[in-house]
Amino acid sequence: MCLIAFAWKAHPRYRLVVAANRDELHARPTAPAAFWEDAPHLFAGRDLQDGGTWMGVTTDGRFAALTNYRDPREFKPGAPSRGRLVTNFLRERTRPWAYAEGLGAVQYLYNGFNLLAGDGDSLWYVGNRSGAPHEVAPGVHGLSNALLDTPWPKTVGLQATLDAALQATSEPGALVATLLAALAERAIAPDAQLPDTGVGLERERQLSPHMIVDPRYGTRSSTVLLVDVAGNIEIAERSYTPEGAVSGEVRRTIAAGA
Repeated sequence: MCLIAFAWKAHPRYRLVVAANRDELHARPTAPAAFWEDAPHLFAGRDLQDGGTWMGVTTDGRFAALTNYRDPREFKPGAPSRGRLVTNFLRERTRPWAYAEGLGAVQYLYNGFNLLAGDGDSLWYVGNRSGAPHEVAPGVHGLSNALLDTPWPKTVGLQATLDAALQATSEPGALVATLLAALAERAIAPDAQLPDTGVGLERERQLSPHMIVDPRYGTRSSTVLLVDVAGNIEIAERSYTPEGAVSGEVRRTIAAGA
């Protein structure tokens, strides 16, 4: 994932609402969201190159999502896949705080990452550029390729859309439609608002929209996740071609404890 806005315990009907885009090389093989044969309780897309995922849920209420931390000066060739950090949490029964704290011994092995990990009761944030793990407070938050709630233009914009959508409606279909439309926005942020992450101004412009359209690297999929207070899950994943056209869509309802 490279862009996530989420509402955690901020709505009377929903425990968690997530709107997220995954940006990746188009050549990297990927399977759309589904239950995994080797982990039948886990629902997620799958990176077929290294076997991990960028975001997923389980039938017992666990959730995890990951973004890369953009810092080309600190890139480590041959580092382990960050998608395994999501998969390992979803496969285990470790409490979120314990999993986050346990990463302290190995997080230096990975390239820069931000990880959200929750179990329905609590949601934790940890990254190897963020200092100590901490529990996420109730509210609407944003995460891109910097630290949690860093006010990059696209992060702030998606947060605002999510907040407004939750105030306007609690109907699942309307929420999904509104958030998928927001995730598909391609407006480039003004130069004065762009961060400087070491990739140059032209690249910062290319990476600033919610949806990145590029023949080599861009937005591969958008995901909207709704988890109500009883633990029932609605998830929609929309996949895209390198040209930005919709290439597929997955919709799934998962009953609590199914």
